Amino acid sequence: MRMMHFVAGAALAGAATTAAIASGTQNLADIDQAVVRFTGAPTGQPGGARLPVDRRLRLAPCPQTLILEWHGSAGQSVLVRCPVAGGWRLFVPVDGAQQAARSQPVVARGEAVAIAIEGRGFTLSRQGEAMEAGAIGEWIRVRPAGTRTDPMRARVVQPGKVAIALP
Repeated sequence: MRMMHFVAGAALAGAATTAAIASGTQNLADIDQAVVRFTGAPTGQPGGARLPVDRRLRLAPCPQTLILEWHGSAGQSVLVRCPVAGGWRLFVPVDGAQQAARSQPVVARGEAVAIAIEGRGFTLSRQGEAMEAGAIGEWIRVRPAGTRTDPMRARVVQPGKVAIALP
């Protein structure tokens, strides 16, 4: 069920990306919507972005799916970045109530998760299984689906998704 929402969101993001490339600038409303999906709370509400992205910004259109992750030790903001060479990044402040939400597990032991391997200018994704529960920002053990390899450690970035950043 969770994967269907991700696929539908990715399809909508792809259509918006095509429109943004045609207009010459990134659609800032798409960034706001991505932050809402990532935090799980509407803009201006506890746990969500404090304000919409400043409409005076003129960002280059991002030809790939945006990458969002928590930033700061207490999750005071969401880092939104365009994962292409020379891509931009943007920090969106969130309401302080997000700290309480971050301490609650969003990935359960045995749950199917998307494992994202992120490097400079690329992201690879694979299905896997969480070997332990974890809250956003915590490191947990995961195992790629269909393998008997030793588990690896990945950081929980949102419900159903963990990531490993390469240098």
